[in-house]
Amino acid sequence: MGEMTDKAKGLGNEIVGNIKQAAGKVTHNEHLKDEGIAQEHKGEAQNLKGSIKGVAGEKV
Repeated sequence: MGEMTDKAKGLGNEIVGNIKQAAGKVTHNEHLKDEGIAQEHKGEAQNLKGSIKGVAGEKV
């Protein structure tokens, strides 16, 4: 995947993760909240991967 694809997918996962966290807090559903945290971290990692590809000229 390219730099922009990784960043876009990362942003999407961060957004969905934040929504799940908020829904988990409102409904007192710890599993959903934890799932949201994990998905947000996955998105952050994808975003970082895209940034690294951009700096490294997509050789990563």
